[in-house]
Amino acid sequence: MLSALSGVLVVFSFPPFDYYLLSWVALVPLFISVSWKKPWHAFLLGTLSGFVYFMGAIFWIFNPLYFYGNIPFVLSVLIAILLCAYLGIYVGAFSLLFSRILGRSRFPALFVAPVLWVTVEFVRTYALTGFPWALLGYSQYKFLPLIQIADITGVYGISFLVVAINAAIFDVCIYWPKRHSQMPLFERWPMTVGLITLVIVIILVFFYGNLRLSAGEGGYNIRVAVIQGNFEQDRKWDIKFQKEIIDTYKSLSIKALSESPSLIVWPETAVPFIFNYDKPLTDDLTEFQKTLGIHLLFGGMTFKDVRDNKLRLSNSSVLLSPYGEILSVYDKIHLVPYGEYVPLRNLLPFINKLTVGIGDFLPGDKYTVMQTPFAKIGNLICYEIIFPGMVRKFAAQGADMLVTITNDAWFGSWGAPQQHFSMAALRAVENRVPVIRAANTGISGFINAKGMIQGKSDIFVRTILAEDITVGIFKGSFYSKYGDLFAFFCIISSVLLIANNMVATKN
Repeated sequence: MLSALSGVLVVFSFPPFDYYLLSWVALVPLFISVSWKKPWHAFLLGTLSGFVYFMGAIFWIFNPLYFYGNIPFVLSVLIAILLCAYLGIYVGAFSLLFSRILGRSRFPALFVAPVLWVTVEFVRTYALTGFPWALLGYSQYKFLPLIQIADITGVYGISFLVVAINAAIFDVCIYWPKRHSQMPLFERWPMTVGLITLVIVIILVFFYGNLRLSAGEGGYNIRVAVIQGNFEQDRKWDIKFQKEIIDTYKSLSIKALSESPSLIVWPETAVPFIFNYDKPLTDDLTEFQKTLGIHLLFGGMTFKDVRDNKLRLSNSSVLLSPYGEILSVYDKIHLVPYGEYVPLRNLLPFINKLTVGIGDFLPGDKYTVMQTPFAKIGNLICYEIIFPGMVRKFAAQGADMLVTITNDAWFGSWGAPQQHFSMAALRAVENRVPVIRAANTGISGFINAKGMIQGKSDIFVRTILAEDITVGIFKGSFYSKYGDLFAFFCIISSVLLIANNMVATKN
């Protein structure tokens, strides 16, 4: 019950609930339940907690499986459950290590839990193509003074602090009373030093956060308009609706001209044809662009070549000049497994893609920074925005504005669009650049370089958003330049803790 309770509390700290302070105590029941347990018992309890955590946070994955993947209801539910169980194993692995190290060392939880948790989150970010959705640090995206430290540590530093607070509560209420009753002469100093250090760190974090939030000198404003077309997924690739979709984006863009933007952004795969292959439609779009007379960034499928009588395409974003010229094309690098390509197709030939498309997409291989007179744009497509190590590469190459285009129509209205949007706030802080988000059905919006949401849309509405985005307040960030050094510190610390535990066990 305690393990499951932790999972429930974590779920309520994420969107759409956003009771983010719950996460500061959410792991305490888990720590209580797994402490001083046998390794496999702790692993099972932790996996249960993780299963509840991810069932509440990402069960929306059922939506694209059942409604758009043509997978039977029961099988869709089973696949969603299996995915949540797999992700729960990461919490199980954390719990196994936490219980073992805590039970056989003199280190309090405050020294053990945060570094182990960050290590496990980092592994989840990259293992099996990676799925860093609902990292614990994302629950704090509205807590602006706290998350400013992410420009040094990345989102993992926020997770570290949240787990550290949980561990400190556990140490004071459970660990020390139990240890002291068993061993009256048990050393108090490690816990005392840990608690004092934590208090100092938190004071410094909030001091740094308020310092960053008060920064406002320098930079310049760019007016950007975002078009949210709001087309149902089953209509986007129906030829009967092709003209309606194109005309809608055109008419909304013409209306957006009244906002005097320098850039208009359409969502992922906004154009329902193959750009630079369907010549009449491609020419029509570029001619329309000349009438707009401003830069246009849109998502679409682009033609690459033909192999074995099949078109080879990429999921791309295209930047057009005010004169209809193609200034830049970015091909999506991190493709969605079973959505945009099929892993292990030769070994599992009976498994097909779940989404509408023509064959597997070709992945891009260049972190293209789009050059304009007013900004250098790093463009992320769909769930690429959830990979902090990938996003920072655009900023490291000079991008001073991030644009993320997506189509969240797959996921319905529960949880996923809100969670997807919230993760973009951490990318803004990590790299100290504003983020513009254009989503087919929402949530679209604008986030400044401090992680503050300047404006956003509702979901499932057709709308135009326009905001002044400030570029250049900050001159890069430590995280953009050096990456996940903090996460590597946690990994090294975890290895040392595990090695020390193994030596102590042998002795």
